Amino acid sequence: MFLLCRMGTAFHQEKEHTTIRQRWKASFGNKTFKTKFIVAFSVLIVVVICLPFFFSYIEKRSGIELDDIILRNLLPNNVSLFIFGVMWSVTLLMLVRAVQQPSIFILLLSSFTLLTLVRIVSIWSFALNPPPGLIVLQDPLSNFFYGQSFVTRDLFFSGHTATMFLMFLCLQKKTDKYIALAAALTVGFLVLLQHVHYTIDVAAAPILTYIAYRGARAWLKLL
Repeated sequence: MFLLCRMGTAFHQEKEHTTIRQRWKASFGNKTFKTKFIVAFSVLIVVVICLPFFFSYIEKRSGIELDDIILRNLLPNNVSLFIFGVMWSVTLLMLVRAVQQPSIFILLLSSFTLLTLVRIVSIWSFALNPPPGLIVLQDPLSNFFYGQSFVTRDLFFSGHTATMFLMFLCLQKKTDKYIALAAALTVGFLVLLQHVHYTIDVAAAPILTYIAYRGARAWLKLL
């Protein structure tokens, strides 16, 4: 009986794995999907290559320091470990769902690419100095893309909060969406607690992320 159960479980896992493989095979067999994937992925690669140069530029310029009443009433705390744990746990969940469903993957890829471009324009347009009491955020995975140990002037808007909110928008299952939304709210509060961002950076993140998300959906429909 135990052996039959094991065989049944193995068959179910193999069937699910085959289904995922078939979905991707069918998706790449579709010329439109293939074009969308190549365009979005190519743009993202170019952007990632350019990011270290962009961040190096913004770190050298001077901006303004905002008088943030909320930060003035928050004692700075190093919560890097919590931010790292929340973000990459939800990111792992998002990647699993994206691999399972090509339509989610292409939406996430396109949205994230557009969101990154929007954030580059936004950071370039609004030169801000770091908030008083900023504590360096220790996130080796994110910092890999920055080209140096830590960037302090990539402020408007919060990339950490935006990324979590984007995952909330892209995920389909209700439970997954609740988890991602809770993560976005948590990360938004934690980056304020660590004085990594101003309040306006966190508050604007969901709005601009939603605009990028809708823009990506419109692009996917037009292509």
